[in-house]
Amino acid sequence: MPEAPGTLPEDAARATLVGRLYDPAAGGPCVVAVRGGELADLTPHAPTVADLLDREDARTLARSAPAATTWPLAEVLDATLHGRRDVPHLLAPCDLQVLKACGVTFVRSMIERVIEERAKGDRSGAAAVRARVRDVVGGAIGDLVPGSPEAARAKEVLIAEGLWSQYLEVGIGPDAEVFTKAPVLSAVGTGAEVGVWSRSQWNNPEPELVLAVDSRGRAVGATLGNDVNLRDVEGRSALLLGKAKDNNASCAIGPLLRLFDEEFTVDDARSLDIRLTIAGADDGFVLESVSSLREISRDLLDLVGQTIGELHRYPDGVMLFTGTMFAPTLDRDGAGQGFTHHLGDTVTISSPRLGALVNTVAHAEQAPPWTYGIRALMANLAARGLLGS
Repeated sequence: MPEAPGTLPEDAARATLVGRLYDPAAGGPCVVAVRGGELADLTPHAPTVADLLDREDARTLARSAPAATTWPLAEVLDATLHGRRDVPHLLAPCDLQVLKACGVTFVRSMIERVIEERAKGDRSGAAAVRARVRDVVGGAIGDLVPGSPEAARAKEVLIAEGLWSQYLEVGIGPDAEVFTKAPVLSAVGTGAEVGVWSRSQWNNPEPELVLAVDSRGRAVGATLGNDVNLRDVEGRSALLLGKAKDNNASCAIGPLLRLFDEEFTVDDARSLDIRLTIAGADDGFVLESVSSLREISRDLLDLVGQTIGELHRYPDGVMLFTGTMFAPTLDRDGAGQGFTHHLGDTVTISSPRLGALVNTVAHAEQAPPWTYGIRALMANLAARGLLGS
């Protein structure tokens, strides 16, 4: 894993940053907060990140709660980014929260989902479909407010042109697409491998803002995520979404969770730019892209409200992927073939206020298997005397 400058936010000294660290001495994860050059152990005060985020004094705990154990931040980051799992290293900064995702929240990715569907998952046929869709749709659809009367009229035009799609329905209709990305505790953190199914021939990363939402439905923090996607699988049928999205190591979150406070608010999150860099290990390929949250078609808190509330209760909270505008079309393997991952690609998703999430692409079948589930976590916390009676 190459060095990743900017792992921490550029204003880390003013940020309230929390996360999870695997401590070999404890045989399990610890909840930690960044304090200067150290990671402070919050686990005696909040045994899980879900517990911490549900506390009204979460920011105060992160900043000043007594910590009997600390770890050198630089050493932990170095071990994390170089794959050393025998020493303390960072994990995904979430635990018991449900891992949910919103799809088709940016116009560019919405149109690409339509193309996947029309091309039936065949990337060689995507270019012709893309030209046809753009001739009809143009740029005007980007100004539509989902669920508005204007969006309803656009729907009528697209149906008449034979181009209506389930993706356009969730893109400009009243209801957002919200799905379960992966099981609780299955997300990998920065420095880990991310997995794509070996059978997939058309796939890509999806860089996204991830909101941490507490059990009351309040957005309390933000981080970065990679909602790894198999375009050919989902393109064959939307009913294959589970296979396209939920595979071993296909969900990456990190590097740390930044709590909302006086220095970083939901409004700040609404204006973030998220940069993606893909560096090939075998072909010298480099792809760079920047997504702006200013272009999202549904407000962040609307997405939260459509995920958790009277219709859906999540007593341990939610980590909510808010969607991506990244749908790469740059040819990599030949004219008209578009982009797909190669093994060994380094994927860096970064934002100045949130730091950098760095992962290397592997086949899902060969990436380290997910073995540490809810039972293992509860057993470890109990053995350490961290669970209340």
